[in-house]
Amino acid sequence: MKTMNYSIIRCICALVLGVLLVAWPEAAILYLVITIGALFLVPGLFSVFGYLTRGKQNGMSFPIAGLGSLLFGLWLMIMPAFFVGILMYVLGAVLVLAGISQIVNLSAARSWTVVPGGFFVVPVLVLIAGVVVLFNPFTAATVPFIILGVSSIVYGLSDLVNIIRFRQKKDIQTPIIEDVTPIEEIKD
Repeated sequence: MKTMNYSIIRCICALVLGVLLVAWPEAAILYLVITIGALFLVPGLFSVFGYLTRGKQNGMSFPIAGLGSLLFGLWLMIMPAFFVGILMYVLGAVLVLAGISQIVNLSAARSWTVVPGGFFVVPVLVLIAGVVVLFNPFTAATVPFIILGVSSIVYGLSDLVNIIRFRQKKDIQTPIIEDVTPIEEIKD
């Protein structure tokens, strides 16, 4: 019974997470960046506080990397939208450059071999994806979270249906034995 309860709780959590990701993908992006900021902040705090409490006495040098980690973590947590924007512009530029590079390489390969036109489809799609990301970075950033949310909803619903469906079949097939006579009494 406990396994059943944990499974149902897991399904409900997946459904709630999926609905939240689909309803507010922009917030999910920001919270992801804030979480990454916290992951930079915590080790930085430990190293700086460790230096302040023990380092001066032990002759340790000031932890510059720890201070940098702490400050970068704070910056990520305070200005997450700034970093999402930068990240998406960098990703868009990389996709544009990758698409152009593949098209140029395929065009150059035509000088010594036959390159079917179908080979140009993927580089053109990569180039188009890069341009879309550059001109609409926040919409492009939310798409993976929406896909993740829909996948989470589908997982939660299908698992919940499976739990209910197979529990009913198990209840039907499990015989109930009310009076069991011990083996020793049967032998007598």
